[in-house]
Amino acid sequence: MNQMAQCHLMVLFAAFSCLVGVLNASAGDADPIYKACVEQCEKTGCVGDKCFQHCKFSSDGKPIDGPWYLQEPLYLRWKQWDCRSDCRYHCMLVREEEREKIGERPDKYHGKWPFWHVYGIQEPVSVALSALNLAMQFHGWVSYFILVYYNLPLRPNKKTYYEYTGLWHIYGILSMNSWFWSAVFHSRDVDLTEKLYYSSAVALLGFSLILAILRAFNVRDEAARVMVAAPLIAFVTTHILYLNFYQLDYGLNMKVCVAMGAAQLLLWAVWAGVTHHPSRWKLWVVMFGGGLAMLLDIYDFPPYWGYVDAHALWHATTIPLTYLWWSFIRDDSEFITSTLIKKAK
Repeated sequence: MNQMAQCHLMVLFAAFSCLVGVLNASAGDADPIYKACVEQCEKTGCVGDKCFQHCKFSSDGKPIDGPWYLQEPLYLRWKQWDCRSDCRYHCMLVREEEREKIGERPDKYHGKWPFWHVYGIQEPVSVALSALNLAMQFHGWVSYFILVYYNLPLRPNKKTYYEYTGLWHIYGILSMNSWFWSAVFHSRDVDLTEKLYYSSAVALLGFSLILAILRAFNVRDEAARVMVAAPLIAFVTTHILYLNFYQLDYGLNMKVCVAMGAAQLLLWAVWAGVTHHPSRWKLWVVMFGGGLAMLLDIYDFPPYWGYVDAHALWHATTIPLTYLWWSFIRDDSEFITSTLIKKAK
């Protein structure tokens, strides 16, 4: 998974991660019947015959948790399920059941399609596929680590001939971090998980741009690398701080992600056109496959059977592309190492 492929695939992931939260209001949560259901539930603590323990209130209007054995299980409490969350979820299910009976298509509620929860997890298929992507990133990073340090020749000072080794280690860590928070975010969308999700995606996208510049222009001198990376690191850090501590501005975040993504995709497209790398075909497969995969998110259809939507399928397509991506990184390290050894002889 060379830089162009690296940037293309993770740009797609990170850029979409930046765009996930653009829609705050949806047709579903504007529906008067749904709104009335939620309001009634928050007053009574029930939706039909289903009632919620944490929707019970004391005489002063404050919710009472009751004794410890009646409180919510830990796996629900850590995800901050409360009276309003349960009311919204079950009112959504009731309303969608009514809409299905009259032949209407599903609506989004609070920016999300209606999903069936599994053990409190909001989007179980996306969570599972994010976990698989995390495992694939870990496998790719470990296989790369073994290759450069144990299977390829090392310099007399025990350092690798491949001069991008350390950068790829950072990339691997940032990639695994992004997929981890993707799984957490799809498990439960709250303010904290949302910010961590966007922040990790932006950090990965920014570092991918740095890698794109360094690899495309073959920047090897440490001082030159610092000069390239420093302003971009400062910009990305400022943007992340802005999102977390000033305003989670989805529109601004979208523009920043698109700008960084477009810049590195252009770099890699030009680089791929002029390179004679023996494994350059893998770059084209990742680019083409990633582009097709993004069409799923553009189409954005409602979830089938209440679990599988376009975004979940997009997560599925990134699994084989990630494998090919890391395969290119290994090929690139072998190619550069063999080239440098031949020159040294």
